Amino acid sequence: MNTAYGKLLARLQSVRTLGVSFGLDRVRLALERLGWPERRLRAVQIAGTNGKGSTAAFLESILRVAGLRTGLFTSPHLCRFSERIRIDGREIEGERLGQLDQAVAATGVPLTYFEISAVLAFLAFAEAEVELAVLETGLGGRLDAVTASHPLACAITSIAADHQDLLGKSMREIAYEKACIARPGVPLFLGPLAAEALVEVERVAREIGSPLRRFGVDFTSSTSPLGLAGAHQAANAALAVALAHQVASNLGRVLQPEVIKRGLAETRWPGRLERVTADVLLDCAHNAEGAEALAAALPAASRRALLVSIVQGKDASAMLAALAPHFDIVVATRSLSERSLAPETLAALVPSDGSRVVEVVADPGLALARARALVAPDGLVVVAGSIFLVGAVRARLLNEPVDVIAGSDPMP
Repeated sequence: MNTAYGKLLARLQSVRTLGVSFGLDRVRLALERLGWPERRLRAVQIAGTNGKGSTAAFLESILRVAGLRTGLFTSPHLCRFSERIRIDGREIEGERLGQLDQAVAATGVPLTYFEISAVLAFLAFAEAEVELAVLETGLGGRLDAVTASHPLACAITSIAADHQDLLGKSMREIAYEKACIARPGVPLFLGPLAAEALVEVERVAREIGSPLRRFGVDFTSSTSPLGLAGAHQAANAALAVALAHQVASNLGRVLQPEVIKRGLAETRWPGRLERVTADVLLDCAHNAEGAEALAAALPAASRRALLVSIVQGKDASAMLAALAPHFDIVVATRSLSERSLAPETLAALVPSDGSRVVEVVADPGLALARARALVAPDGLVVVAGSIFLVGAVRARLLNEPVDVIAGSDPMP
């Protein structure tokens, strides 16, 4: 814990008690005291309920193949906080991140967990002189720390019911929060949106003066092979390609078709329909829309077991209703998050058809072993429902290094 990175992890753990606190005043004050690093960045900001991380990964891959020096900021992380910040496709060194945080802490501004991560990303990308920073919005958009950036283009991948206690109960309210990443004169690219959400986004964009570019109208899906599995990735890839063309235009470049094709094919995004062993598939689906996309993309297997943990505040019933019918076995467990629902509670929510096996194994390591045993010798275990669970299982199976102090945003 005497390393700079260890001290950063300890500081992040200490500020988790601040929870989620919306607003841009603190971030802007810290950035001012740091010399406005975000103003030295060309950027793209991506928001959305689902798909924003995948879209960001596609976009960064295309631009990197095109020869641009890229920065990628995403959240939350799976195994290490440093995963959130990548330069030219490489995870930033934890020690450098810890050193940068000394300057952030010295501002004296009481930043939240996510605000620290966003400010660190701005600092790291400015220091590295990246040519284009791809920034994933954390939560919502209007008051998210990433919205302190000055993007060349913005995007909304999807809008669905999630984090309703923070963003609003209705689709219109949630759409408003996400639409407010729009900037005057900056194009706003839209993935497939439900009619109610689209009407609100169009209204906000019109009032702000942000020109819209819509999936299915101004751009469509590419037929190029994708590095990420699942039919739902086609729209995310199309959005990324449209954004890449916009960025290239802003920078006075032309993207060749072979660059786009290679960028899409080489995209990697851990924990998204990721087959980490012959019998284990990981997916970070953690809301109803994500669960439906996972269910539609499941590969064939002789027997399937769902290893699941879900945190409080999510529609666990809807998630399990979407997933359970596709599984012979459901093993309910509990991730290390303090917000995880009791496995017994999850098990009680699993729809029953009289043939599905439902078991409760509280320890996630033992739960994984049990699920693998139940589908042996040639079945498939799918780990889903919680990013915390996916991260823990991925670290175990791939021997990924993990932070000495495990932690994440108070409300991922």
